[in-house]
Amino acid sequence: MSSMLQLEALRNASLRTDPYPYTVVSDFIAQSKLAQVLSDFPDIQSPGSIPVEEISGGPAYQALLRELEGDEFRQAVEKKFDISLGEFPIMTTLRGVVRKKDGRIHTDSKTKVATVLLYLNETWGHDNGCLRVLRNGTDMDNYVEEVPPLAGTLVIFRITDNCWHGHTPVEGKRLSIQMNYLVGEGAKNKHQFFHRLSARIKKLTQRQRHSAD
Repeated sequence: MSSMLQLEALRNASLRTDPYPYTVVSDFIAQSKLAQVLSDFPDIQSPGSIPVEEISGGPAYQALLRELEGDEFRQAVEKKFDISLGEFPIMTTLRGVVRKKDGRIHTDSKTKVATVLLYLNETWGHDNGCLRVLRNGTDMDNYVEEVPPLAGTLVIFRITDNCWHGHTPVEGKRLSIQMNYLVGEGAKNKHQFFHRLSARIKKLTQRQRHSAD
């Protein structure tokens, strides 16, 4: 079976170091596989991060996850960033819906070593909602690069004190896979607990709103 991922594109991509180490790869999912991946992606109706263990998708989506969490992808990331990741556990979550309050400027937790974002939006017709690589934690307009969340676009960055990022407010469908290499199993268990709790609360709240309507 041919690979879902264009690993050679990642290997050939430039590593930016301003303002922190990151890389961007377009068309990272093989074009011959992309339509099926999008079709098989889980139908997410609630906002927030959802652990992959909490929701099911079709076979192409499952194959994509296996490759993202596999050794060959990890080795390509290690070489690109000159780091060793083999000892670090992986946590993978999904997003399907964003609210206007999402995307605020932040850095990722120090319990994470590196963050992988893979976008899965077939089109993006919004002016807002594009990921911005930021120079500081106060100004959304002071950015080095803006990345539209188009299907197959990959972003990877090291977790540093200044890995500021975010996106301007947008509401509605915005599909992505986020994978993190974490500092240890304790960090993974903690993140998974809070993501699961948050996802269940949001799902319950959404059901209550629909019942009220």
